[in-house]
Amino acid sequence: MNLQQAGIPGEFHETVEIQGHIMDSLILPKILDCITSGGGSFRIVQVNIGQTRKDPSYASIEVSAASQETLDRILATIGDHGAASVAGHDCHVVLADCDGAFPEGFYSTTNQRTEVRLNGHWIEVDRQEMDCGVAVDVPQGIATCVPMSDVRSGQSFVVGHAGVRVHPAGRHAQARGFEFMNSQVSTEKPKGIATAQVARELARCHRSQQEILVVAGPAVVHTGSGEHLCKLIRGGYVQHLFVGNALATHDIEQALFGTSLGVKLESGNIVEAGHEHHLRAINRIRRLGGIRRAIAQGELTRGIMYDCVQHNVDFLLAGSIRDDGPLPEVITDALEAQREMRRRIQNVSFCLMIATTLHSIAVGNLLPASVGVVCVDINPSTVIKLSDRGSFQTVGLVTDVEPLLRGLVADLQETIG
Repeated sequence: MNLQQAGIPGEFHETVEIQGHIMDSLILPKILDCITSGGGSFRIVQVNIGQTRKDPSYASIEVSAASQETLDRILATIGDHGAASVAGHDCHVVLADCDGAFPEGFYSTTNQRTEVRLNGHWIEVDRQEMDCGVAVDVPQGIATCVPMSDVRSGQSFVVGHAGVRVHPAGRHAQARGFEFMNSQVSTEKPKGIATAQVARELARCHRSQQEILVVAGPAVVHTGSGEHLCKLIRGGYVQHLFVGNALATHDIEQALFGTSLGVKLESGNIVEAGHEHHLRAINRIRRLGGIRRAIAQGELTRGIMYDCVQHNVDFLLAGSIRDDGPLPEVITDALEAQREMRRRIQNVSFCLMIATTLHSIAVGNLLPASVGVVCVDINPSTVIKLSDRGSFQTVGLVTDVEPLLRGLVADLQETIG
């Protein structure tokens, strides 16, 4: 690697430093490329490279540009990759002047661990999430990610990138046991090995009593996979379930009528007037006052939603414009659903996303980079969208949901019983 960038240094300079696993994660070359592609130049002041993959590395880089504006733009870009100015600047704070909007020039967060400098001290940002602002309580020394819709006039927000530093996760931390799958999304990866790796991660979280979130779409029911998910729930491998009205509706339809979308799951035959079953299922649950009341009255005796209630699994039903009914438990206000998701994911360590594009992207946007994510979908674009939108820790597995869940249950059979 040529550590000295050729060219005439610019008039404006800033020295930054990066540390951690900057070599094996290719963070250092990425930062150098950002500098040159942004119209600047660099000079490596110091570099110490770790001898093993577990050893951290360190680099000090002088960044130069022809104008302060160009330099600021470069610093903002490389700051998101962990490059922090060595100058002792506190973060710049501005009061929000209206509800529901950040001050102009606000710092836009990533999903990576972030700190801001207040009164000469680095403070970790709480509730890390991408695409938010950082609200600070200067006297208390507290910094928190806040979504745009929750901004209130008079709150203090970080503006610009000065006094902000990001700690990107190293490649070894991103892999979480899925290193062979971390390459480009492909339909040709060995599914059995991949499923076994997911099972090992579920087992690890289960043993250490860490919380597991499952985000699932109605294809879980349509493909006849509902019982596999029920076994995971009964085995203690699901603490949170985020779904929409559709999965819950078709799960209840199956429990009441033995069909999903009017198709008899045991035989694959279309039932006469079966297209009405999902509406009749919703109607019955609404008449009974909700899912929990239907279970308490003995009207709903099996299925995913039944097992969630019986095994104290926290479930959240987020609504959509296309929902029929919906079921009484569905949160129809999208912003309120987001707030509830944020509240419930705070202790999640691992997330399994199954066959749901919109819910996967929505939840992926809320999760910090420290949470391991496996996204399973028959459509490769679902996984690609997650990565493109910043959920870089996502490991993608392109397969149908039924063999995946069946394989997980088989690999975990001893503990599921």
